[in-house]
Order: sequence, then C-alpha cells, then structure tokens
Amino acid sequence: MDPQAVWGCFCLLCFSLLRAAKGNLLLSFQPRRLYQYRYTLDVQLKHTSTPSPWGARMQAEALIHLHRLWSDRGGQELLQVQIHDLKAQRQPEEEKSQDSTRGSPVEIALSPEAQAELQQPVLISWISGKVKAFYGNKAENILISNLKRGIISLFQLQPHASTTVEEDASGSCQVTYTVSNHSITKTKDLLSCSKPKSGFTSVNKMFGVKWQPSSRSQFVVKDSLLQSVLAEESHLVAPALRSYSSIKITSRQQLQLVSPAMPGPAEVSGQSLKDVLAGMGAEPQPLGMASLPFRRVCTHCPSLRAFLKASDRKRVRTDTSKVATAWQFQRFIQMLRSAKKRDVLELLRRAPEETRPFLVEAAVAAQSVASLAALSDFLDFSKEPKSLLEKFLYAAAFSPRPSEELLHLVLDKLDGKHLAPEIWETGIVAVGSLVGKLCQQKLCGLQVVERGVEMLLRGLRGAEEEPEVVIYLLALGNARLPETIPTLLELAEDGPTAITSAATSALQRFPAPHISSEVKRVMRRIFHQNRKSYDKTCRLAAAEILLDSHPLPMDVINILLATSEMETEMATFLLLKVQNSLRDHHHLARKIMKDIMGDPRINNYNFFSKVGISSSFSGPLTVTQDLTSTFGLDLLFLEGGFLRKSISDFSLLSHGQRLRAAQVTFEVQGMESMMGENLSEGEEELMAGMSATFLDVQLRPIIFFQGYTDLMAKVLLSSGEPTSVVRGNLLLMDHHQVIPLQSGLQVTVRLQGGLGLDISADMDVSIWDQELKTSISARGSLAMDFQAELDSPFLQATLRSQTEVETSIHFDTKLRFSSSPVLMCLQLREEQVPYREVLTVSQAAGSQSSTAQKGRRGTVHGREFTLHQTNSKVCNLLLTAEKE
Repeated sequence: MDPQAVWGCFCLLCFSLLRAAKGNLLLSFQPRRLYQYRYTLDVQLKHTSTPSPWGARMQAEALIHLHRLWSDRGGQELLQVQIHDLKAQRQPEEEKSQDSTRGSPVEIALSPEAQAELQQPVLISWISGKVKAFYGNKAENILISNLKRGIISLFQLQPHASTTVEEDASGSCQVTYTVSNHSITKTKDLLSCSKPKSGFTSVNKMFGVKWQPSSRSQFVVKDSLLQSVLAEESHLVAPALRSYSSIKITSRQQLQLVSPAMPGPAEVSGQSLKDVLAGMGAEPQPLGMASLPFRRVCTHCPSLRAFLKASDRKRVRTDTSKVATAWQFQRFIQMLRSAKKRDVLELLRRAPEETRPFLVEAAVAAQSVASLAALSDFLDFSKEPKSLLEKFLYAAAFSPRPSEELLHLVLDKLDGKHLAPEIWETGIVAVGSLVGKLCQQKLCGLQVVERGVEMLLRGLRGAEEEPEVVIYLLALGNARLPETIPTLLELAEDGPTAITSAATSALQRFPAPHISSEVKRVMRRIFHQNRKSYDKTCRLAAAEILLDSHPLPMDVINILLATSEMETEMATFLLLKVQNSLRDHHHLARKIMKDIMGDPRINNYNFFSKVGISSSFSGPLTVTQDLTSTFGLDLLFLEGGFLRKSISDFSLLSHGQRLRAAQVTFEVQGMESMMGENLSEGEEELMAGMSATFLDVQLRPIIFFQGYTDLMAKVLLSSGEPTSVVRGNLLLMDHHQVIPLQSGLQVTVRLQGGLGLDISADMDVSIWDQELKTSISARGSLAMDFQAELDSPFLQATLRSQTEVETSIHFDTKLRFSSSPVLMCLQLREEQVPYREVLTVSQAAGSQSSTAQKGRRGTVHGREFTLHQTNSKVCNLLLTAEKE
C-alpha cells in the first residue's frame, strides 16, 4: 500500500475520533432554522445596613429569536438576534412586615419609541461560541443598545477549559472556563476588566470606595446546540471608611431554549462577511462589545444660574464646624461643576467679602475647566487680601485628586511675582503637595508636573537664606519624589541644624520601600555623629527613620546601646519610643524588636532605668471594623527641665494604609538662657514656633516669637486669641465609578465627603509663674453622601446613604518649672458627638416615580481620655492648685 495513503487514512481516523470525543461541545446553529430562547433578567439594589434588605428591584422577560444568515467553510456564522415581547416590572425591596408580605410588582409601560428600538435586530459574527464582531445601529439609544450587548454576551463562550481574555458587555476581562460533560462554567475576574475610561477617585484610597465583585455563568450544550445559560454577578460597594453603609447590587440573567427549532429564513449568499453586510438594505455598523457609559441627566440638581437669581435671599454659611456648612459646600461644588465661567466669575465678584473664602474653596474643589478659569481671572496676587490667597493655595494643596490644570493655575499665580512671605511659603508647600498627588496618579510625566518639580529644585539650589531652604525642603516632603532623596540626604548630613531637621523630616515622609540602604547609612552617621555633632532632635529623627523602616537587628541593638552614653532626657525619650513600637501591632519593626528584647543583655535594668521626664506614647482612640484612630504624644525635655519639642499626632489606619490626619509640633529653643543656664549647641537664640501637618500635607511653619525682645512684645501686645492652624472647608472624598453589568445595565457609584475644620493652637509662657501651657483645639464636621444609581431603558433607581457628624477635640498641656522635678499635666477630651444617617430609595419609570426614606440619629457622649495613671495624679495636683 502507498505509505502516503496509509498516513492520510491514519490522520482521517484520528480526526474522526477527536471529533467524536468532543462533538457534543462543538457549537453551531443550523441554516433555515429559527431558534427561540426565553430571556429573563432580575436586577436588585439593596442597602445592607438595615435589619432586613431594603432597596429596589427590576425584572424583565422577553423572547429572543435567533437564526443564521450566512456561514463560510471556516466555521464563521453571521447570526441575527432579535428581541420580542419584552415586558418589565419594578418591585421595591421594602422591609418585610410581620406577615412577610410585600407589595405586588408594578408593570412598567414602555413607550412606542422604546418598543420599536428594542425590536430592531442586531447581528453577530460567531465562531463556535466566540463573538468576533457585533453590528447594529450607532444612533440607537445607549441604554437599549447596552441591553442588547448584555443579551449578546450570553452567547460568548468556548467549549474547552482554559483561562483567556474575552470581551463582552463588562469590557475586556480575564475569564476562566471549566468543562464537565454538557456543562461549561465561566468565572469572570471583574477586577481585571478594561473598559472605556470614565470616572475618578481620591488619591488616598482610604477616602475611596471598596468594590467587591463576582461573576459566574453556567452554560449547557447538547448536540452542538446551546440549551441554556445562567449568568449571575454581584457587586458590594461601600465607603472604605464605612463598610457598614454598603450597597449590594445583584444581576441575574437566564436564557432557556423554548422548543425545537422551527423553520426559518434562508441564508443569504455572499463570498465574504463584508459582501453580505454590504448587500443589506441599511448596512449594519460595527459596534464595540463593551457597554457604552451613560450619563444621567439630573433634573432636580441645583443650578448656579438659579442661585445667582435668588442670591439676595440666600445666605452662605461660614461656620466650618457645623455640618450644615459641609452640606452646603457640597451643593456648591455640584453647581460649580456644571456652571459656565461667566456665572462662576459673577458669583465670586458679587459675593460679600466674608463669604469669598468659602466660594474660592468650593471653586477649587469643583476643579472644572470653567471654575479654574474663573479663579484665574478673579484672583489677583498683587491686590487680593493675603487671607483669601492663602485659602486658595491651601484648598489646592488639600485637593483629593488634583488635575494638571489646577497645578498650572497655581504655578502661573506664583511665577515671577513679588509676594508676601506668608503667601510665597504657602504657595511653595502647595506646589509640593500638588506635584506629589499628581505623581501618585501616575502623571509625573506631564509637562506641568516637570515644571513644578524644576521650580522646587531650582528654588532650593538658589535659596540663600536658611528659612527659604527650609520651606523648599518642606515642599519636597509633601511631594515625596524618590529622585529627590539624594538631595535630601546631602542637606541632612551637611546642613546646619534647621536644614538638617527639615531634611530629615522630609525623609520621614517617604514610605518604607524608599528608605534604601544608602538612606540608612546616612541616618546611622547622623545618629552616631560619625562626622560631626548634631542637635538632639535631628539625631532622634534619624533614629526614628532607622527604627520605622524594616530595621536591621544590628541597627536596633546599636541604638539601644547608644542610649547608655546619652543625656538622661534623650535616652528616656528614645527608650520609650522603642517600647511604644513593641505595643503597636502594625509597626514594621515589632517582631525584630520583640526578638531583641528577649535578650537579657539588652532588656535589663541598666538600659531601661532612665528617670527623665521626657515621654513618648501612643494608643487607640477609636477602633471600628474599618478604621483605627490613634493619638500619640512625644515630649522631649532638656536636662534643666525645659520643654524642647512636643508632637501631638492623630493618625488613621484603615485596610493597611496609614494617614497622618493631624500633627501639631511645638518647638522651643533657648529657654535655658532665661534661667541663667548654658545654652545647648545650635540653640543660641530664644525662639518658639509651631508647625502642622494635616491630611499628610505639611503646612508652612508659624513662629510665635524669636528673640527676647520679640517675646516681651508678644507678651505685652498679645490679644490672648489662639493661632489658627487650619480653618476652612475641603473635599475629603471624591469618587465617581461606572460599573457596567454583564446584563448591559449600568450602575454608577458616587461618593462625596465634605469636611469643615477649625484647628487652632496656642502657647502661653509665664515667666513669673514659671509655667508653660499649650493647647490644641480641633472642631470639625463631616458630611458624606454615598449613592448607587441604576440606569436601564425602563427604570432608573437610586440608593443613597447620607451620614453627618460633628466633633470637637481638645488637647492641653501644662508644665510647671518651679518644681523639681518638672510637673506636667496632659488633658485630652472629646465633646459629645451628634450624628445622623439617612437612607433613601428613589425610583422613576416613565412618568411614575417614588421616594422612600429611613433615618436614625444619636449622640456619642463626651469623654476625657485617661492617658496614664501618673499623669492623672499630676493633673489632679496642678488643677487643684490652680483653683485655690
């Protein structure tokens, strides 16, 4: 026999066996046959925080007609899919009553236009389960076109097991197939989906939205024919800081073959798919499989033009600590985002002087092209009051998701102008914050960002005065750019005390992965003073960098050994820092330190018997499912009992992320001279100042007095009023997310959180009574609006959760130097906290609409925190003496 003939027979036999083994899963539709499938859709949105689910629900059913128009020898088929007899109904998911009954579903009447568009057929190019192309009418209503995409997505499958990337209504997603007999299971990774870009979120994920999606489809195939499909997906969305306020979205699609195929239209002739499409009367247009984003038109949203017409009868609230002001701030942001430039400019120019700061903050937060253009025209840095310009710059620095246009505006306003020192300093630190946040959004390559970085580095190189260098270093700390670390290291090691302090503070702002071996080498040299002497505050900052960034065991041991040669106060402070790290379960070095402290040669009385009055401690204030808030206090004293530096820190920890919510630092130098003692090196001049960090943005420092003469003038002329650290409104949360469901429907998730804040601080030095008092007062309000909107051709539903809270925290310290040892009292107290939450469900179908609300309110009682037992005894002693 001919060998080639034998080989050919063998290949044919193998092919036949393979086809017989897999024949049940090869998919196709026969010519001249009409296939009917029954399609059902069930979509629900639920508030999860109520005792039983409460929300909205939509159901729809239809007949789907499918027949083959054309095919080629390669297995490609052109299928026509058409919707018939679609019916929809809505059913509010009200809480069950005692008899567990619910209201009857309400039929949704479809307009003749919607019915006509729904019945327009679409075409798909299909090869054994894979949808290769989708054709329809581009002018069709987006919501109806997306619904058809959702139905077509049910025909997207493959007959063999694998993991691949596939496109359907959800976008281009990674899917995993498993096959068992006649069943095919598809699991879709919705977090991997790429789709048309839409939406935005805050740079800090702590102020964003947690999204937990899942998707699973089950296909049944018999005799090469798709018999049924069941596709289920769910999405749980919630504010990252408040998962209790979550909303659950579920979507369930089902496709079931009704009966054996009936006689259908004949196939059309054509050499290629292109010829077939061209030969049709109205040539179908190619469409993408991914759902198109839909933007709902808000008919009841506030309009700036309407506000301007009635502005004489409306008052703008300016008390930042009241929640009503925070809500009004958000309403202005919504108005400004849809307003025209001329209206924004008119609003700013007509506003009374006392309300202009509020409106400037709202215009910056809106960040629309029109609002920024209006600010550019309105703000004149050579004429406007310093307070208004400072408001603008700080509003930009605190922006939760700054745009390149905002940075461009700030740079243009600062460029080449002779500004007051306060405005220049605020502007520089604001540029640092904007540059850092834009880089976190992976926008470092933008020309305007490069311009901002060059401005900071060029200014740093050209700065001649020490205070100027310090400001640029603070700005680099806000930016946290890895490429600036070598510059910071050079200045930290070689600069004078003030510059070394600012450079090490900037390095402390970097996350642990950026603290390289080179950074650690320089910090070791500073701490151990290998090359020159450093101020104790600089050495302690270097030690903290080493301890807080995955330290080597030898670094920890060397730091502990060094305390035996330090002054008592510095050693006491550092040892307490180490002990705090052991108590902090989230500290990176906790395990290493715990292992080292197990060595009795280190953990013994010789090391930990220091009796200084310096202290360092931290502990939790509030612990919830999503958030831990902590308070920390560092107090460093000089050997003579005078306070050198105090740091009050309020931090937030949520889902592995840490945020320095507020930190206020008081520094005092040269106080020994007033008592006739010798000054420490680098502290020749009497000085007291304050610096603050808020929401991870370093603000410009404030000097209370510098020099003895200035101190006397401040004592004699002081108004007794505290110094304002931060006062204003800012947008804390700003999130907009479009979630395309596989069914073709769309859910839009929005989160907006407005924060009103008033932080003030004061330092009072009494020479006669030999007392030092510091106080920090923080009053604030938070208004959070979280909602999920469902858009479909028949129903629009909105679930909304609105939360509001007002709070006030006070932290006071009192030190009496006339005693030996120095007596110190710390008081941290929180006033009562009123809160309110309102849940809303709104539905609209055609001319019918309904809205239902539920709410709850309460008050958390005020409290005074017990810091530690010794402090309570000293406070009792000092406060009793003060009353007498």
